[in-house]
Amino acid sequence: MNPARGILYMLVAVGLFSVMAAFIKATAGHVPTGQAVFFRSAIALPVIVAWLWQRGDLATGFRVKNPMGHFWRGLIGTTAMALGFASLGYLPLPEVTAIGFTAPLLTVIFAAMFLGETVRAFRLTAVAIGLAGVMIVLWPRLTIFGGGAATDAAALGVMLVLGSAVFRALAQIHIRKLVQSEETSAIVFYFSLTATGLSLLTLPFGWVIPTGWEMLLLIGAGLLGGIAQIFLTTSYRYAPASTVAPFDYSAILFALVIGYVWFDEVPTPFMLVGAAIIIFAGVLIIWRERQLGLKRSARKTMTPQG
Repeated sequence: MNPARGILYMLVAVGLFSVMAAFIKATAGHVPTGQAVFFRSAIALPVIVAWLWQRGDLATGFRVKNPMGHFWRGLIGTTAMALGFASLGYLPLPEVTAIGFTAPLLTVIFAAMFLGETVRAFRLTAVAIGLAGVMIVLWPRLTIFGGGAATDAAALGVMLVLGSAVFRALAQIHIRKLVQSEETSAIVFYFSLTATGLSLLTLPFGWVIPTGWEMLLLIGAGLLGGIAQIFLTTSYRYAPASTVAPFDYSAILFALVIGYVWFDEVPTPFMLVGAAIIIFAGVLIIWRERQLGLKRSARKTMTPQG
């Protein structure tokens, strides 16, 4: 174990995922969501295969015991990714990132519903605090004042990112079952493969020819996504999940900087206060799960999209 290296790898992964999201956001006005999902997944595949080969895990990465389990994980995760990518066209990057952290809160609830996990007052209170933080972030979007197309677009963005969070939480629950019989390398590989195949189904619905700049951004998103996945997974080889997982919330800091520098997005006080509360609640849940000795091996296979 080397906790410092694990934390560093997590921070690198989160930073790369944040830049990847910015690349997708920069193309959202012209490139359809399904096409963006294709580039994110297909370009990442060679990176993941090379990584598995370097680790000596290529055989286990291709071997499956539960093919339909991988398909359902891929379908749920791809839906989460698509909804998240679509939301980037309607909301500022920091808001999408902050609201997206609803997923770990929902995972606690879904674990009780679908896995029979005992969830007591402490974690339920933390979830309630986190959801209050989400409501604070959303409050300006929920007001009846302002009206107009911009407000309608923002409301759609909120629904998309909340939908993404629900499917990300469901994906995490599904992975917790899948890791009981499948290797992490197989889960990572077949998710990218399934997402690539599913995204191709959107081809008849209006893919476009990207500009040269958009093509570079889409290819870059795929490469960064694949590399970030490797750093994310590797971080758990050097430190326990309870040590590195809180640093996942650094995504909000990265999103604030990128949103301001690239997209001229100035965070509102509601967003800053709500994000702080969400982070506090998330760290409370991670700390409590560590106290309870709950294993979160599913974390290493998760991405911001599912």
